Amino acid sequence: MRMRHATQGFFVVWMVYTVALGIAVLITEPLELHRSMHPVNGTYLDLFFTYITHVGDGLVPTALALVILLFRDVRSFLMMGISCAASAIVVQVSKHFFAHDRPFMFKAELGDLHWVGDVELHHHFSFPSGHATAAFSMCYALAVLVGGRFAGIVFAALAVLIAYSRVYLSQHFTEDILAGAAIGVVTAWLVQRWVYGPGMLAKRWPEKRLLGHLNQ
Repeated sequence: MRMRHATQGFFVVWMVYTVALGIAVLITEPLELHRSMHPVNGTYLDLFFTYITHVGDGLVPTALALVILLFRDVRSFLMMGISCAASAIVVQVSKHFFAHDRPFMFKAELGDLHWVGDVELHHHFSFPSGHATAAFSMCYALAVLVGGRFAGIVFAALAVLIAYSRVYLSQHFTEDILAGAAIGVVTAWLVQRWVYGPGMLAKRWPEKRLLGHLNQ
């Protein structure tokens, strides 16, 4: 029940995010939308988004998966590990298929847009956003593992912030983080359906704990 409430809370936030950004992408020219996605900026926001964007780095989900393997069961590790790994593979394949340029390549057209200093800006392979994908797959998995509607909402909000950081830092366009979020959520949901499905729940090995096994 707690898992269901968590995923419901997560899906509500993700759907609001998806509808809002989806409408914006459909009715607004990409460069104009990118400019409008920076309504407020400043030193503290620059610092905040410069640091929070790293939560979507591949190292964070990897470290989380290893910690989960040590302190929880194999099933929880599979939920986190496969969600993040599978969604990352989808993103890397998609990036090379679409190969869109990043905002930095349109710096002249973007005019007086606020650019955060001391950030290494990438030039190509913008679509979809790998950080947004990692953020949503990782946070969805965390919501499943923690349980409860409040956890689902909080982790979804965290994923939104990490995804938005990519636009704030001009590493990605809005459509990039929109697609990344969809890849992350759908992949994690499919993994959940498998890991917590009837077939896997009937097996005993996913319930094993690594530390418990080592202490025997």
